[in-house]
Amino acid sequence: MCIRQSALNTEHYTPLPPLFPVPPSRFPVYLAGVQKKRDIHDIIASMIATLVDALAVYAGLTLAIWLRFHLEWFQEMFPDKLPPPPEHLVSLRLYFTGVAVLTFRFIGLHRRPEFGRFEDKIPRIFRAILTTLLLYIAVEAAARLDPQFPRAALIMGVATLTFTVLLARYILYRIEWNLARHMEKINHVLVVGTDEIAVRLQEAIRHEPFLRSDIVGFLSTGDEPPAPELDPAQLLGTVDDLPTLLAAGPANQVILADIEIKHARMVDIIVACEKHYASFYLVPDMFRILTSGVEVQNMGSVPVIGMKKWPLDFLHKRFLKRSFDLCGAVVGLLLSAPIIAVAAVLIKATSPGPVFYRQERCGQTGTSFTIYKLRTMRTDAETGETPGWTTENDPRRTRVGAWLRRTNIDELPQFWNVLRGDMSLVGPRPERPFYVEQFGDEIERYMRRHVQRPGITGWAQVNGLRGDTSIEERIKFDLYYLENWSLAFDVKIILKTLFARANAY
Repeated sequence: MCIRQSALNTEHYTPLPPLFPVPPSRFPVYLAGVQKKRDIHDIIASMIATLVDALAVYAGLTLAIWLRFHLEWFQEMFPDKLPPPPEHLVSLRLYFTGVAVLTFRFIGLHRRPEFGRFEDKIPRIFRAILTTLLLYIAVEAAARLDPQFPRAALIMGVATLTFTVLLARYILYRIEWNLARHMEKINHVLVVGTDEIAVRLQEAIRHEPFLRSDIVGFLSTGDEPPAPELDPAQLLGTVDDLPTLLAAGPANQVILADIEIKHARMVDIIVACEKHYASFYLVPDMFRILTSGVEVQNMGSVPVIGMKKWPLDFLHKRFLKRSFDLCGAVVGLLLSAPIIAVAAVLIKATSPGPVFYRQERCGQTGTSFTIYKLRTMRTDAETGETPGWTTENDPRRTRVGAWLRRTNIDELPQFWNVLRGDMSLVGPRPERPFYVEQFGDEIERYMRRHVQRPGITGWAQVNGLRGDTSIEERIKFDLYYLENWSLAFDVKIILKTLFARANAY
């Protein structure tokens, strides 16, 4: 056996008690993960989240009613409208709060532990609030409530609810995050594999306190040297040492990170986990090309694993996105027309050449289209055969063009592309055919970003990935957006675009 005793002193550990009162032969094996063990902390946290949401929803409705019936501006707008009796308003708020709590629970907002950053949860919160509004109106009509919730206050309630729920949830998130950092670790992980995926797994566990996990060590599966980022003190031996380590004590979870291990060895690992009551997780061999997961289907009696459908693979969601694009393009053109006019005058006054810049770009399924922008560079900016990236302090920019790029005003004419159907408001940035041909051969999954319309703005852009930045990183953000699309996600990206300045040159 090749076990580093300095890293794992078995004298300080006693074997863990069985997690399930069943003999080893009946212990369940989970090939793609196991059902998470929920302790009392998670149950209490879920109950607190439910209570916080209920209070936030009730407070948001109360604020909406106060604004509607006590703010002078609304009283002048609706002089003949009187509020229902106070006791009725209390009942209506309680009805709405009950519908909201049930909706939030159904969508999974009360599930604990809840991993990830707070901003990643905002789209689901928006969806839950809008779903609650529609369900409440349906319940109100079915129950024939009289009087009904004042409609103006109900519409205002969408805004006030969003404010109070987001505020309450952010405060709760920060409290839970800080508590999780200082709580006792309940999951002790042995990682089988010492390559790049094991390193990424280690970083993910370190930066996610809600997991309440620590890594006991790593086991090698071959003769390849371990990744240099791994601590040598955590290299506990080889996969042959797994049964001894599990019997010795601290580890109660095993994660197989080596995607090239032989099937027979994988079975041995699963059997060892079963025997010692340790949970088994598998990083699937599609890890490098998937971010949103897989789905299991049955072909007769044979289960098969495949990639999940993306949201925009469904017709009704494509229709919803296109409707949003059309409304946004019309509003965008109307609002931006005066700005474009002023910019046109400045462009003409400071540099010779046309106001608008036309360029061929690749759209959905690789179809070429002409993109429109306000010209920000000299007319001789690209005289060579090979196009070039825009760089910081690019000398080809005009004085006005630098400001237009920094403020994203040069992108406003693309609302016309959205109206024509060439582009979407939000999506992967359209690239020039020269680069598409080049990157399609060099970068994995690059062409997958063309399954939907490109966008004026996108998840990669608002995270600073534009201009002369890593194409590989852009692809990760573009595919994450496509695999996790929602209308609320689009709204979030549009709002972030207003303040996105990184690499805007």
